[in-house]
Amino acid sequence: MGSDLALQLMGEMLWTAVLVSAPMLLGTLLIGLFISIFQVVTQIQEMSLAFVPKLITAVITLVVFGPWMLRRMIQFSTSVISNIPQYF
Repeated sequence: MGSDLALQLMGEMLWTAVLVSAPMLLGTLLIGLFISIFQVVTQIQEMSLAFVPKLITAVITLVVFGPWMLRRMIQFSTSVISNIPQYF
């Protein structure tokens, strides 16, 4: 019974981590892809051209999706903490 519970908690934790990190990873991935294509087409190989837009995208993503990410993490934490007596 204990290992089933541990596996269930681990699965919930990993799923929460995937959901919370997905908006930022997808946003920076898409911007990085577009910037890379732009650099190949124009043959501009400036490092700051790739770094700055990804940084701006990450900040914008945190501002837009930050409250949702925080709510999701709080829900998971509250669920784990409130169920502690059931784990023993």
